[in-house]
Amino acid sequence: MNLPNKLTILRMIMVPFFVLFMLVPIGGAANKWIALAIFVVASLTDTLDGYIARRDNLITDFGKFMDPLADKLLVCSALICFVELGDLPAWMVIVIIAREFIISGFRLVASDNGIVIAASKTGKLKTISQMVMVVLVIADLGGFFSILEQIFIWLALILTVVSLIEYIVKNKNVLSMQS
Repeated sequence: MNLPNKLTILRMIMVPFFVLFMLVPIGGAANKWIALAIFVVASLTDTLDGYIARRDNLITDFGKFMDPLADKLLVCSALICFVELGDLPAWMVIVIIAREFIISGFRLVASDNGIVIAASKTGKLKTISQMVMVVLVIADLGGFFSILEQIFIWLALILTVVSLIEYIVKNKNVLSMQS
């Protein structure tokens, strides 16, 4: 198990702790800042594992498959917390999570046929915009940041839909693999 893959696993391990601090009132006002710190560190592991994997030629099928899955787990957990807390409408979260299930399904079917579908540039931009959105929503700084938060919420939603369409068009051959 190489370092990038260990960082991916670490990101997945951080998710329950993030959710705990988002939803369980154990630390009072400090909870949101602890949750934010966990989310930021977990998000940075995404950047770091990709950088190390490319720099040291440590790209593996495990990493191609699990890295996007770890991102989905982290972001979707945050989005579900936001619905619970009343910070985002459920319909928006459903659209985003539905896209993640569809893409994961595509990847599973492709994987069964010996094909690994790596993240696209649009998919990576979608993930970045979602991560920035999550940081802004958790921080809830008000003023100008409220406008920025709304911009990133809609940007994340738009990139989610665009990247879904892109994946389907680019990988439509995966659909024909099933009988």
